[in-house]
Amino acid sequence: MKTDIDRKLRDFVGAKTAKSFSEVLGIETVGELLRHYPRRYLKKGELTPFDELQVGDQATVSGRVKKVTVRSLDSKQEIRPDDVQKFRRHKTITKVVVTDGRNDLELAFFNQPWLANKLVAGTAALFWGEVTMFRETMQLKGPGTEILDEEDLTEEEIERRAKPFRPLYPASAKLPTATIERSVKIVLDNLEELDDPIPELILRKERLIGLREALQKVHLPETEKDIEIAQKRFRFEEALVMQTILAQRRAVTDALKAVPRQRTKGGLLDEFDQRLPFTLTDGQTEVCEEIFADIARPHPMHRLLQGEVGSGKTVVALRAMLSVVDAGGQAVLLAPTEVLATQHHKTLTKMLGELAEQGMLGGAEQATRVGLLTGSLNAAARRTAMLDAASGAAGIVVGTHALLEDKVQFADLGLVVVDEQHRFGVEQRAALSTKSGDATPHTLVMTATPIPRTVAMTVFGDLAVSTLTELPAGRSPIASNVVPALQKPDWLERAWQRVREEVGKGHQAYVVCPRIGDDVKNAADEEGDFAQGDLNDGDDGRNESKAKTRPAISVLQVAEVLETALAGLRVEILHGRLPADEKDSVMTRFAAGEIDVLIATTVIEVGVDVPNASTMVVMDADRFGISQLHQLRGRVGRGKVPGLCLLVTYTWPGSASMQRLEAVAATTDGFELSRIDLETRREGDVLGVAQSGRRSSLKLLSVLRDEDIILTARHVANSLISVDAELTEYPVLRSFVRSALESEATDYLEKT
Repeated sequence: MKTDIDRKLRDFVGAKTAKSFSEVLGIETVGELLRHYPRRYLKKGELTPFDELQVGDQATVSGRVKKVTVRSLDSKQEIRPDDVQKFRRHKTITKVVVTDGRNDLELAFFNQPWLANKLVAGTAALFWGEVTMFRETMQLKGPGTEILDEEDLTEEEIERRAKPFRPLYPASAKLPTATIERSVKIVLDNLEELDDPIPELILRKERLIGLREALQKVHLPETEKDIEIAQKRFRFEEALVMQTILAQRRAVTDALKAVPRQRTKGGLLDEFDQRLPFTLTDGQTEVCEEIFADIARPHPMHRLLQGEVGSGKTVVALRAMLSVVDAGGQAVLLAPTEVLATQHHKTLTKMLGELAEQGMLGGAEQATRVGLLTGSLNAAARRTAMLDAASGAAGIVVGTHALLEDKVQFADLGLVVVDEQHRFGVEQRAALSTKSGDATPHTLVMTATPIPRTVAMTVFGDLAVSTLTELPAGRSPIASNVVPALQKPDWLERAWQRVREEVGKGHQAYVVCPRIGDDVKNAADEEGDFAQGDLNDGDDGRNESKAKTRPAISVLQVAEVLETALAGLRVEILHGRLPADEKDSVMTRFAAGEIDVLIATTVIEVGVDVPNASTMVVMDADRFGISQLHQLRGRVGRGKVPGLCLLVTYTWPGSASMQRLEAVAATTDGFELSRIDLETRREGDVLGVAQSGRRSSLKLLSVLRDEDIILTARHVANSLISVDAELTEYPVLRSFVRSALESEATDYLEKT
């Protein structure tokens, strides 16, 4: 009988067990259970009779406990079973004598006194380890155990559990791994045939085993080779489903209509190029040509532009926008925050000069306008910006989410540039696409967070990817140092001295904090958990765990401390809760050199360009991610003055947090840091699902490790979709693709 893999699990394991699977793991169907793969395998020896044990063998035995004793290694005294709880944190040895009725075997468990209450005399259990001999007594070295008396097991079940590779599943106290293992076996024993999502032709070409065999080997392996070939098959399956989804999306995008925007000679772009005070890098020139070719097609461009901090993405985007304006269209630059939108507007206006002053006194003969539309504009400014966009007078419009409102219209929207694209949902970006009539605007999404090739193929697989790696001439190097304020409080004092020295040379500095500080109403809480003493001398006797649980250092706290430490300097604060006009005023004055030190949150993370800023001090740097720290320090060293970034932390040497900071300090290669960052995080985080609190749909595939598999699956998916976009010839694969799209676990795909 052919069994549908989508059948309810209760049909096989009963309603009670099925309810546990549903409540604990969210598993409802046979297919979901079979894709709940073992997290690892317990490697044992072959089940061996006592009288056949050989010294040096890795063996597993089945027997009953004859005697158990617990002794303290400190006091040498024997511990009664009733008292073992008192010795849980002590060094102990638990000796267990096991018998098969004729022969005895001795085992020693270190620092596991609680086993005395589990392995009481008469208990049946499996034991495994390396067979050794000590004082003419046979023992198992480094033993492991599994009690058999807790369940009514048949001899066949005991034999199966004693196999060399025992699967251990993601489980819980309410649903132990043994129950999952037993349920999987029941299902596999009752499924006669399974439809394979990987077409037979591809299985043969890629030398992969079929679905039924792979499930048997991944859940009930006999050898390490079984596990290897089964996991390889399922990694390819996951990659194929994902890459098929992305290939279908590319096909849909390629089928949409867009207005071709041919590059026009003698227009704004040529005028702009003639006025550029620097020469474009080879990388910038190459990427621009890719974009010009894309937007000249009658189908919408869908391209990701990634590059190092300061690699010149803005000038690339501006040249693309000018090319569209020359062709009679308009371009939009969508930014995630008002601070960044305002900064972009100023940057573009400054770069264009009189080319951005159409209709104004002093404007160039060939010119356009650069509009700004944010939520905090007053009514008059907002009305002017909307009229310029709707009439086409503004060839370029910079804005925030305010651009997405229905009442905001454009005369001929030809290009949408999205900065820091991961901060916008697919629905928000789609809202701009509806503002260009029947045609779809070309789209360029930018990120300053370098993305390894494997991740780009996976998360951004339906976008063409352009990468800028070289920095423009004139960018200064950035030196980074960790300031361990707990162990070396004088280093923090020296950090403030360095800030003074830089300001004394005519330069400026940032001090970045993880939070604002006005969210803690009780001043005593802030002062008690992290007061001025912490900033000045760091070592106040608190231990690492306390340092981790205290509130993060805030802008307001640091501002109060620096009134003394930087007395005489012009110090101001900047954070997201300030009124828009005040934020704009602070940034304007900082850019003009009227502020020496700016204490800010991460509102200055991207887009802020002040070439005179040479120094950055990041407080509680361990509270930031690797990529974010790399973004932040990119705000200094933007002029001819070498940059300095000081990473202040109250964590301890050797901790994971300190290792991350040391990695940041060791290199300015954003791509290397991105890989380090991703390797330390869960796969779900890599794919963006962690923000939604949902599971990743990738169970065995690793986007960092399995580049070859992903690349092969990408080629296969492209081949399939190129001849059969709807997968009519491959209904099982089509079903898997549909299920993946409907699953909440693949929300990360919607972020592309």
